[in-house]
Amino acid sequence: MPYDPIYPATNALIESVPMRAQFNGLKDLIDNIGSITNAQVDAVTTLPAGDAATVDASITGRVLHFSFGIPQGQMGDPGPTGGVTLDQLANVINGSSANSNSVGTLGLGVNDPPSGADLQQVVNKLDELILALRR
Repeated sequence: MPYDPIYPATNALIESVPMRAQFNGLKDLIDNIGSITNAQVDAVTTLPAGDAATVDASITGRVLHFSFGIPQGQMGDPGPTGGVTLDQLANVINGSSANSNSVGTLGLGVNDPPSGADLQQVVNKLDELILALRR
């Protein structure tokens, strides 16, 4: 007999055979937990904002199955009105390329095959460029 979470009823007299079945049902559930080899999310549902999150779990064979209910977030602050003008956007875009202006060209003649010193010069120039592009 599987475990029955509503047995025995409140203030009821208990009997040994149904209680033994309850204990055996609990033992079966515990044994199933030890035999789980995989877990799987079967469903994720969006709940209304403010609702409590939910989770249902079940075991089928050796697989633990989950179904989640995740509440939607509250509406955030809409932010400032007015936006950005095309001139403002153009000014920002036009100035962004200037970050790399301080990095000179490599100007390297590479040996064939390239030497360790050749490679080190490329690495140093790349590091210089990366640092210049950071804001």
